[in-house]
Amino acid sequence: MKVVILAGGGGTRLWPLSREQKPKQFTKIIGDETLFEQTVRRFLSEFEAKDIYVCLNKNLVAQAQALAPMIPNENYIIEPEKRDTAPAMGLVAAFLYNKAPDEPFVYAPADHFIGDEQKFLRCLKAAEKMILETSKMLDIAVWPTFPSTVLGYTHIGKRIAEADGIEIFEFLGHAEKPQFEIAKEYLKQGDYLWHANYYMWTPRKILEAFEKHSSKHHALLKGIAASYQEKRIENIDNLFSQMEKISFDYAITEKIEPDEVLIIKGDFDWSDVGAFDVLYEAQKANVDENDNVVFGNMIAEDTTDCLVYGKQDKIVATVGLSDLVIVDTDDVLLICPKGKAQEVKKIVEKLKDKPNTIKFL
Repeated sequence: MKVVILAGGGGTRLWPLSREQKPKQFTKIIGDETLFEQTVRRFLSEFEAKDIYVCLNKNLVAQAQALAPMIPNENYIIEPEKRDTAPAMGLVAAFLYNKAPDEPFVYAPADHFIGDEQKFLRCLKAAEKMILETSKMLDIAVWPTFPSTVLGYTHIGKRIAEADGIEIFEFLGHAEKPQFEIAKEYLKQGDYLWHANYYMWTPRKILEAFEKHSSKHHALLKGIAASYQEKRIENIDNLFSQMEKISFDYAITEKIEPDEVLIIKGDFDWSDVGAFDVLYEAQKANVDENDNVVFGNMIAEDTTDCLVYGKQDKIVATVGLSDLVIVDTDDVLLICPKGKAQEVKKIVEKLKDKPNTIKFL
């Protein structure tokens, strides 16, 4: 199995910790390593560096190479521009098609927190075995803990296999980013899990899925695969720029036949670290006596259930606060209710509208 770390995301809901030139995966948000370093280290415990690839845009390559010099330079798959996950994941499949068209691989986001790393890696090994035995796509889903409107939901059926503590279920469908009331119903129903975004298949099968469910993407990806083989990089840039901006979940997952997919239940303590409320939940084990998660120097009175990112040489002082996110950087102070954390990206959009605020992105 090969690993492709997807490291091109912008992380706008974690602004101002996450910036355009240094998005969340290259920031020390949890612990003393960046999320990207944690991801690379996790895979190096089981895979050789030559089998680990990184997909990201050209502006981030230098950061990734500095943090993970052991990954060969030729293993970097460069997105010519940001066009969402369907074009990016198609680009990966076209790239690997010329190297190992029928070898299983995993798309692995660079910005996830995983508590039980050994069980996570066992899930990948179980998926590789099932792909080779069944030719189906394997995916990982995790039990939801609250009704999220920014995650996809995987509908599972009966359990069809269990080995080494890894459970595999039927796939009944996918729902991307539901409305809050629907997400609440999913949580109550019990057979809808959070989609964790670890798609696993072969390059050939991924391209066949594009051909069947997103033919316009496939026509361009076919040209990209040929261009990789012929080393015509400028042609790849041109073809990539013509692809519709859309997520893989909308382009493929919501359309794919259920009997083409199997789901692994990922009970290995997972968080996508996509927004500050999720980030708080991922670090509940590190709360203080008042259920605050604090990075930096804080003095508090009657303050509970807050997430605080400050600085060691500056005090964040609070009185009578609850359920807030406070992020104090060199140039930005963000304060918002945890329940509104998903809307931080709206601030980022407003910053783009004014010439005098673009520098804060």
